[in-house]
Amino acid sequence: MKPLLITGGRVIDPSRHWDAEGDLLIVDGKIARAGVPPADRDELAVPGMIVCPGFIDLHCHLREPGFEEKETIATGTQAAARGGFTTVCCMPNTDPPIATAEMVERINVIAARDAVVRVLPIGCISAGRKGNVLAPLRKMAEAGAVAFSDDGSPVLDDDLMRRALLLSKELGLPIIDHCEDTRLTMGAAMNEGEVSARLGLRGFPAAAEENMVARDLRLAGETGGRLHLAHLSTAGSVALVRRARRDNVTFTCEVTPHHLTLTEDEVIWHSGDAKVSPPLRTEKDVQALIRALRADVIDVIATDHAPHTPAEKRRPLAEVPFGISGLETALGSLMLLVQDGQLSLVQLIEKLTAAPARVLGRKLGTLAVGAPADITVFDLHREWVVDPAAFASKGKNTPLTGAVLHGKVMATICGGQIVYRDDSLRIAAPGAFAEKSGGLRESERGEAPLDQGGRGIGSANA
Repeated sequence: MKPLLITGGRVIDPSRHWDAEGDLLIVDGKIARAGVPPADRDELAVPGMIVCPGFIDLHCHLREPGFEEKETIATGTQAAARGGFTTVCCMPNTDPPIATAEMVERINVIAARDAVVRVLPIGCISAGRKGNVLAPLRKMAEAGAVAFSDDGSPVLDDDLMRRALLLSKELGLPIIDHCEDTRLTMGAAMNEGEVSARLGLRGFPAAAEENMVARDLRLAGETGGRLHLAHLSTAGSVALVRRARRDNVTFTCEVTPHHLTLTEDEVIWHSGDAKVSPPLRTEKDVQALIRALRADVIDVIATDHAPHTPAEKRRPLAEVPFGISGLETALGSLMLLVQDGQLSLVQLIEKLTAAPARVLGRKLGTLAVGAPADITVFDLHREWVVDPAAFASKGKNTPLTGAVLHGKVMATICGGQIVYRDDSLRIAAPGAFAEKSGGLRESERGEAPLDQGGRGIGSANA
């Protein structure tokens, strides 16, 4: 394929502390010097748009095998591309679950055939996701698993979790725990509080999450294991992780776009489409999560994309499965935090790129010369209306139907291949666009210090 020069954008790469206008060159699927681009090239003009490393999702559900009516690796990765994600880590609650080396290999085969972005499989912690016996973590790691989780189900057995953490330290791969004490949540449909009482529904108490967060942090401190806490949702959980940071416990954690931007009130208006686990909480919880994210107490934003069929989401609320289809709305939702001044643009990009790459221990999430050309281009100001009927995902289940969002992915490039491009963008030969001098050179990358607002000194403001 021809070299591709992306011109006219504002290049933001938190991994290199870079934020400046410039060009970006792709040669043979990798980031190359853009100082003197080859004459025989294509160009993609993105005037005034943001050009950044491709987003990485540590936590999504692609449903295949076993639940192809909800999603497939093909449709899920198409949705990921539209959302700006170039790498997605798929959770193992499939049928059969990803609990053996053979299942990890099967996911890799399907992804090689059908996926348009990089798919990294997560294996189970326990055999069959049943929570009784440790799964063959070492063999799954050898087959290509990048982490382990029983997501959708917690690891309730303390000894099993402890042994998993000890092995994670040896393997260098994270244990991702769904923190929920199911003894406190049987039959629950939403957050326990004023709204659940008004609707006459049983709620998830905050303690159900916080008890497990506290247990996991204690075991991580004792074992030195690679703990990653999934989808934190309460102010109490934030307080626990803040304390663990002060005590020098080694761990990482994530929060979802919906827990950062929506509250339990959404259940009143959107019923089953707002039913998610952990549930949407209160405004107090939302603000605690945002503050923790801004202060790097929370490391990563992950979508927890969880598609379901329309028929499932139309059931009575008590019978509706948990989950929101979130890959295609993630950026637009999160830009609300930037627009409100609660998070800087560079911080947001870092939480979607360099931070998840660090959790995985992979050389991704960067625009350094020689890195894989995984790139997301988005328009800060493009306004669009959420229409689930237009989703690439089979999952149309979102409480954002009809919402007007500002900030839209315009192009996604994975390994140098354009896997999504908005119809308004054109690819052309040199000279078709007004060229701009001053492309980024290798010697310039990563040398611009960031100010306290998170932007390169002298660069344009968001």
